[in-house]
Amino acid sequence: MRIAYHIGAHCTDEEKLLRCLLKNRGPLAEQGILVPGPSRYRVALRDALVQLRGEMADEELQATLLEQIMEADEASRMVLSWDSFMAFPQWALRRSLYPNGPERLRALTRIFPQIEAEFFLAIRNPAGFVPAMVARQKDRSYEDVIEGTDPLGLRWSELIARIRSVNPDVPLTVWCDEDSPLIWPELLQAISGHAPGTVLEGADDLLSAIMAPRGFARLKAHLEASPPADAEARRRAVAGYLQRFALPDQVETEVDLPGWTDDYVALLTEGYDRDVARIAGIPGVRLITA
Repeated sequence: MRIAYHIGAHCTDEEKLLRCLLKNRGPLAEQGILVPGPSRYRVALRDALVQLRGEMADEELQATLLEQIMEADEASRMVLSWDSFMAFPQWALRRSLYPNGPERLRALTRIFPQIEAEFFLAIRNPAGFVPAMVARQKDRSYEDVIEGTDPLGLRWSELIARIRSVNPDVPLTVWCDEDSPLIWPELLQAISGHAPGTVLEGADDLLSAIMAPRGFARLKAHLEASPPADAEARRRAVAGYLQRFALPDQVETEVDLPGWTDDYVALLTEGYDRDVARIAGIPGVRLITA
C-alpha cells in the first residue's frame, strides 16, 4: 500500500480536493483506493506525532492506527489530507514558510515506516497567501502573524528543497494554487491514483464555484459537444471561458495590509514567478503546471 499525503498548504484549495474524493469513496474503493474521513485520522496522527517525538512507531501502534483509519482490510492506496500536517496556521510563517515542516513530514512517515509515502503540495503567491493567512487568523494582527517575516523573502523553493533533503525517498508533487481550475482533473488523478477514464462526481465543483452560472453552463455544453483531445486542449477551453466568466470575488484577492501598495504586490508576484521556475529544477519534484 502507498499513502498519498496531501499536505496543504493552508489557504489553497480549502479542502475542495478532499471533498471531491470523499464524494467518490465508493467508486475509488472498487479500485483499491481508500479515502477515509478526516475525523478518522487527523487527531489520531497528531497525537501519535506528539507521543513518538520523531521516533518510529512500533507494530502495535501502527496496527491500532491503521485499524482506526482504514475502512477496509486491504487497499493499494490511501489518501490522507490535512493542511496542518506541516504546521498549524500560527506556526506557518516564522521568518520562512513552514520552518519545521520538513521534519514534521519526516516524523509523519515514521508512523507507518513500512508503507510507501508520497507528498502533494499546493503553493500560492505570497501576495495572496499572506493576506489569506492573516484573514484566517482573525484573532491576530498582521504584525503578530508574520512576526518579523519579510514577505519579499518568502520562497517556496527553499521549503521544497528542504522537504526533499529531509525526505529524499518520498516523491513530491507540487502545483500552483492559481492554476488549480485549469489542472483540476490532473490533480484529482495524481492524488487518488484512479484509473484513466474514471468519472468522478463533483469533479467540476471548483469551476462552478468560481464562474458565473451562465458561463459554466456554456463551458459544460462546449466540452460535451466537443470533447477535448487531451488535457492541454481542455485547459485551453477552460482558460478561455474563465477569462470571460470568472467571478472576480472568487479569483481575486483583496489586499489591505499595512504598506502593501500595488508596486509591492507586483514585486511579490515577480519573485513568486521566479520561485516557481526554480522549483521546476529541483530533483525529485514533479511540478504540475497549466
